[in-house]
Amino acid sequence: MMAASVSATAIVPQARSSSAGGGGGTRDVNFTTNRRFHFIKPSPSHPAYPPITKLAAARRQGVVAFLPQRLKAHRGCEVSNTRKKKCFAWKHQTYTFDQLPTRASFPGQHKCCSSFCRGRVFSMKRFTTSIFKDKSPLHMSRLAFDNVRAKQFRVRQAAVGPDEPHAASTTWPEAILEKQGLDFMDSEVEAPDLESFLRAELPAHSKLHRGQLRNGLRYLILPNKVPQSRLEAHMEVHVGSIDEEDDEQGIAHMIEHVAFLGSKKREKLLGTGARSNAYTDFHHTVFHIHSPTRTKDPEEDLLPSVLDALNEIAFSPKFLASRVEKERRAILSELQMMNTIEYRVDCQLLQHLHSENKLSKRFPIGLEEQIKKWDADKIRKFHERWYFPANATLYIVGDIDNIAKTIYQIETVFGQVGMETETSMAPTPSGLSAMASFLVPKFAAGLASSLSQDKTSASIEQSKHFKRERHAVRPPVVHNWSIPENQKNVKLPQIFQHELLQNFSINMFCKIPVNKVQTFGDLRIVLMKRIFLSALHFRINTRYKSSNPPFTSIELDHSDSGREGCTVTTLTVNAEPKNWVNAIKVAVQEVRRLKEFGVTQGELARYMDALLKDSEQLAAMIDNVASVDNLDFIMESDALGHTVMDQRQGHECLIAVAETATLEEVNSIGARVLEFISDFGEPSAPLPAAIVACVPKKVHVDGLGETDFKITPTEITNAIKSGLKEPIEPEPELEVPKELIPLLQLEELRSQRNPSFIPPEGNDAKIYDEETGIVQRRLSNGIPVNYKISTTEAKGGVMRLIVGGGRAAETNDSRGSVVLGVRTLSEGGRVGNFSREQVELFCVNHLINCSLESTEEFICMEFRFTLRDNGMRAAFQLLHMVLEHSVWLDDAFDRAVQLYLSYYRSIPKSLERSTAHKLMLAMLNEDERFVEPTPQSLQNLNLETVRNAVMNQFAGDNMEVSIVGDFSAEDIESCILDYLGTVKGTRGTTEAQDFSPIKFRPSPSDLQFQQVFLKDTDERACAYIAGPAPNRWGFSVDGEDLFQTIGNISLYDDELPEPDEPILEKNNTNSELHQKFHRHPLFFAITMGLLAEIINSRLFTTVRDSLGLTYDVSFELNLFDRLKLGWYVISVTSTPAKVYKAVDACKNVLRGLHSNKIAPRELDRAKRTLLMRHEAESKSNVYWLGLLAHLQSSSIPRKDISCIKDLTSLYEAATIRDIYLAYEQLKIDENSLYTCIGVAGAQAGEAIPDPVEEESVEGLHGVLPVGRGLSTMTRPTT
Repeated sequence: MMAASVSATAIVPQARSSSAGGGGGTRDVNFTTNRRFHFIKPSPSHPAYPPITKLAAARRQGVVAFLPQRLKAHRGCEVSNTRKKKCFAWKHQTYTFDQLPTRASFPGQHKCCSSFCRGRVFSMKRFTTSIFKDKSPLHMSRLAFDNVRAKQFRVRQAAVGPDEPHAASTTWPEAILEKQGLDFMDSEVEAPDLESFLRAELPAHSKLHRGQLRNGLRYLILPNKVPQSRLEAHMEVHVGSIDEEDDEQGIAHMIEHVAFLGSKKREKLLGTGARSNAYTDFHHTVFHIHSPTRTKDPEEDLLPSVLDALNEIAFSPKFLASRVEKERRAILSELQMMNTIEYRVDCQLLQHLHSENKLSKRFPIGLEEQIKKWDADKIRKFHERWYFPANATLYIVGDIDNIAKTIYQIETVFGQVGMETETSMAPTPSGLSAMASFLVPKFAAGLASSLSQDKTSASIEQSKHFKRERHAVRPPVVHNWSIPENQKNVKLPQIFQHELLQNFSINMFCKIPVNKVQTFGDLRIVLMKRIFLSALHFRINTRYKSSNPPFTSIELDHSDSGREGCTVTTLTVNAEPKNWVNAIKVAVQEVRRLKEFGVTQGELARYMDALLKDSEQLAAMIDNVASVDNLDFIMESDALGHTVMDQRQGHECLIAVAETATLEEVNSIGARVLEFISDFGEPSAPLPAAIVACVPKKVHVDGLGETDFKITPTEITNAIKSGLKEPIEPEPELEVPKELIPLLQLEELRSQRNPSFIPPEGNDAKIYDEETGIVQRRLSNGIPVNYKISTTEAKGGVMRLIVGGGRAAETNDSRGSVVLGVRTLSEGGRVGNFSREQVELFCVNHLINCSLESTEEFICMEFRFTLRDNGMRAAFQLLHMVLEHSVWLDDAFDRAVQLYLSYYRSIPKSLERSTAHKLMLAMLNEDERFVEPTPQSLQNLNLETVRNAVMNQFAGDNMEVSIVGDFSAEDIESCILDYLGTVKGTRGTTEAQDFSPIKFRPSPSDLQFQQVFLKDTDERACAYIAGPAPNRWGFSVDGEDLFQTIGNISLYDDELPEPDEPILEKNNTNSELHQKFHRHPLFFAITMGLLAEIINSRLFTTVRDSLGLTYDVSFELNLFDRLKLGWYVISVTSTPAKVYKAVDACKNVLRGLHSNKIAPRELDRAKRTLLMRHEAESKSNVYWLGLLAHLQSSSIPRKDISCIKDLTSLYEAATIRDIYLAYEQLKIDENSLYTCIGVAGAQAGEAIPDPVEEESVEGLHGVLPVGRGLSTMTRPTT
């Protein structure tokens, strides 16, 4: 399926929101990238930057996109500080500065920062409707050009500060402009007023304050109230891997580690509730601290301490030999850990895309052989050369009221830094010198020396000490733009073939300068491109009418990259290897059809309206944008040279330019984006910057097994040209339904079903909790409904349907039926008499984002919607149609089967997935319900079987619906009665309510320790350690009710470890509260969560920091709700030589809580971490959906309103003794632990390596870590 990404405006920050429907499936996975535009964020607390590669299948079982998904940008270097689920359902705990700072999401992601746009992006992926917002109340016809200009000049402008270094080559050289005839910035206009209007500058963000100290340090300050009483402080030093010389590859990343983790002043912030991290990319090193604005006891301003810590980290680090050695081990482990096949695919993309410059050679992670050699003196010299105030920018965004005071604090901390060594400031480049640096970048002398074979090492060293000025252009590289040239210069397609690849993928790249968005005319071009590219998803989606489409996904991305200094358009085609030729033909044919015939008048109106709705929704949420989102947006906008506007300014400007766009201009502007594909091979066509195919060495052929896969560059070129010769026809207009349930049909349903609310369990018909604002209702058809009115996300709402059963309800002869059925329903995408295309466009028009997911316990359907223009009613209509009129199609079933067959066959090619898969089967006694369905199980299923498996769970008394949003009680109850109340009442089936028990394998077993060996060109290792745990509500794996057990334990039981905390006096108030805590349904959920934080902190401190055995280790709990069991998992990555020792170290930490007792400070940090997370996420509607879940579920009777109301007090009440009560419920003895170690390498499995001494350094041998997405930045330092 094709997906598309569009957003309302390219130059306003977006409010972060939880994934309301997020998640991709196994066909195509929507990921965010390079701070570009997308809409649904994967986490309410921090961004996730998943990898660029399309080869990573969905990491969660059964997560599929039903109908449109909110679009996410895709290409670029991205990272995350919230770990995604692993290939099976192990949940991740997030860590903060207080304890264990967060780490990257996937093996190869490098950084934690905001996931909303910094640059412009047009990404054609699974089409999500969040791109489009509701109908604007400001009609375009009311805005005359003169009025727009007047409004612009009334907007208070930001203080104008020094220009930031901009992205390299943001303008076309004059010769290139003449050659290509690019005249889109000088489009003919008939009206002088329009011409003047389009030349007018966009208004700057009125609250953004810029300044510069005498020593050259630049600062930006933006007051922002979300989250309350907290701030973001980021120190961006303008140095990265691009500034490294040949013998310094990776040294900027090394300095990031040593400076950050070696800071004593940073450590002093540990007890304040602050958290911090750092990352390095091509041309930046960023240290960031998220902190409260004030300390609690005593109450004082915390910003000076934060600034002092950043000052020490950036400008006065201590390069102690011990810290250098410790971080050397960590980086070498990081380097090996991230070298997954996904990373290596991205390596190839970046290498070939930027083959003409250093971006293809200077990857932030560095080279192993060099990392091993540097001493503290070498590192210090690089720091002296680049880390000085005039080469840095300080960003402060947060709950700040007094700007003058903040500036004074900045001057106090940083004002004298560097002044003692800098007698004069570096001169500001003149216009001539700036142009010279554009045409011939101003490399550091040492860097330039790499271009000359005659320069001596002595002169290099001399130049290193001389160079102390800020580059005028970042990154300082020259690009070869995609322009029409002699066909002799055409690059042949490059082929990367590897035994670990499962499917075929090809990327066609076009590279052009960044077009700064600074005028209304610039914004107009952005809008027209988005309208044009939005249509591509629906064009190609019609190819799904065949049961075996030739592709698995086709994606078109057009986005700016501040890190790479260019705008890149990418066509990505993924397919089964046997279908690769036809997949390419379909992709280029649809691109050519759009380019030749353009969008239709109906498409123009549809997408224009949708983009304006989306813009209006963003403007309405102006007061709900998190500080980190605003900060990241400003950083990227400055890097690209875009004007920074707030959401309201952006919406007003977008409305102003929208009415000037014509169909002819939209098609003309959009066609230029596609010419490198549609006109491929023609003399007038822009030459692709690169064409890269990533293919397997062997493929599975039915009846033959594994056979060699052969492909040549000529065959790829011929496939492209052949597809472009296919006949094409204009796109017909598609009728889009305004409603799925017309009023007459609704009235008939009301008459037949007579919907009403009934008293739940003998209480009043409406249960309202004043403290939380939660309302509980129950419909006459048996469906329970919870809702909460919330204004935190203006005019927005979310809804979640939870159906009990999930994969646990699969019978022995129907394994895989639920997960396959959910995927089948998603693949079909039809309801009633409406086609998939009509349903998707209905969602687009109403800004509905919907996802469908199957888990071990539940089937969940989630909707995000806007409350403008009847958006909530539209979402309820869609839910009603899914429940009453789902359409199950044979071709959708066939596609789902093929997807899961491909997914299963790819398991042995992934070290992490194959290791996890083997452990899960061993621990859960070969129970297939917790792993991917096998080919044999899939062959036993048919359409009727999977339909029944899913729909039998959709029964009134087995469902629960929760809604949170900015609606009125009257409106929400009307929707509930009209569309949920009219669903036919049914009783839950036996299969959904009862299922065969899930049991751990009897122990001891010879499967408790296993190994996986994977033949690979490069060495890597990982391990998983798992064991039984109780479920969330206090039931053990043996079916025991643990509340009865702890009820018999005295608070002063002598058998419990004696903690270093005061003992409660008997019979006092605290004791009574503590006894209440012991009886609370959430006792085990609270204590287990705190225990996980403590164990994670110890794992990080011991296994990573002290022993240097890993870069990434985590402890995760999976506590079920309906199932009476849970488990814990320790995940660790290492080298083949160290992984066995790392496993032993992890076990020692896990078992060491008795010998090394929990300290009060450890518990305090864990409490603060979880309470801060709760406080931050409580502003999110999706977070409240999670709190409302199971409130009226009969299968989870212990969940009640107190589980929401008492959450904060429960965390505060927990003691160390309580943590040990939870700890005793984890089975950690040798007979209960299951371990699986995975080792990859050329000699994997031939011999088990002996453990090495701690001081030994192991890493990748002969591997150049390169890549387009995963390698452009380092992972978070911690």
